[in-house]
Amino acid sequence: MRWERVHVNARARETPEGKKSVGRKGGVWGPRRRWGHTCNAVKGGRFLYVFGGYGEDNCQTNDVHVFDTGKQTWSKPMMKGLPPSPRDSHTCTTVGSKLFVFGGTDGKNPLKDLYVLDTSSNTWIIPSVCGKGPDAREGHSAALVGTRLFIFGGCGKSENNSEEVYYDDLYILDTENFIWERALTSGTPPSARDSHTCASWRNKLIVLGGEDASDYYLSDVFVLDTDIMVWKELSTSGQMLAPRAGHCAMALGRNLFVFGGFTDHRNLYDDLHVLNMDNGIWNRVTTANEGPSARFSAAGDCVDARNGILVLIGGCNGSLEALDDMYYLYTDMQIKDLVFFISHMTNPLPHPGPASETLSPNSPGCNGPIKEAAFENSTASEETLHKLPPSQGPKFCTHLLQLFE
Repeated sequence: MRWERVHVNARARETPEGKKSVGRKGGVWGPRRRWGHTCNAVKGGRFLYVFGGYGEDNCQTNDVHVFDTGKQTWSKPMMKGLPPSPRDSHTCTTVGSKLFVFGGTDGKNPLKDLYVLDTSSNTWIIPSVCGKGPDAREGHSAALVGTRLFIFGGCGKSENNSEEVYYDDLYILDTENFIWERALTSGTPPSARDSHTCASWRNKLIVLGGEDASDYYLSDVFVLDTDIMVWKELSTSGQMLAPRAGHCAMALGRNLFVFGGFTDHRNLYDDLHVLNMDNGIWNRVTTANEGPSARFSAAGDCVDARNGILVLIGGCNGSLEALDDMYYLYTDMQIKDLVFFISHMTNPLPHPGPASETLSPNSPGCNGPIKEAAFENSTASEETLHKLPPSQGPKFCTHLLQLFE
């Protein structure tokens, strides 16, 4: 396994007003220094969308920056529609070609609004939602299973704003019909917490770590079976993860990669651990070269599922300074799990044209090997996959998995 710092191609970019600008650092419209932001891969990892966060101007932002993983360039496209207010510590979840942004803080108060960014047209949408959603909160977590968006935990304020409130509730948003509901669960749920992470694996949610209302830092792992809505604490072993909050967790098949985090501003982590979500075994990873410095509130995602490449952007260091560096993590792991593999293939793939001509078959986000391996008749097979009703996607993947086990 190895880290690689990403060096972008500096070139003049076009501003929203249509003017050429050399911009900063040779013309790259990058997100600059920030933490508490989000990073989401779309179109099979071809593009990374970075939204919001707390920046070097000591304030929250609501801008959107897009990284082209093939050309290695940043852009700041003009957005249509009414954008969310500036915020950090929100969640942003990829649902096909759309990004669902919920909550966060504007620096004074927690938020509970929901916005959808359609990346195919770069348009912000304020959906009309039915049902009672989560109370205003920041530092919560979100993950998608099928068409259901799960929101867990976080920190808000009491009705008179006199004290902080830590949540252990779970809400579900039907992303097709935009209906909120509070989930009814059984079993052993996680305690109230914020600054934790939540990932999805097959039909399960995995909640990890965070900080509770007593300022106690956690490293426990809880699993929710979303078919029967039962929580259980995962029994873990191996090279255990130290308690922490503000870490970054990225799922790659059955493996959950955890980087960084803190217990206070003097105790930050730069370690990398991997949790096997099937058997609960932790491994601490030693990489072949120097990786990111110790930090918390960084953002990352899986940029190339087939070739096992993850990305990490920004964060905050021990001097409480925002960071702007960017790294790829080459895990050397080939995805053999068909559920995960198919779910990433069914995201829109790069289309032929000038943009994709610059890609090599092994470029992060290219997905050339995926397309070639998966589709002998690429047009017909891709159309077939995209015609599958979203509600049948997980069942379809499960049937395929059984055939290959």
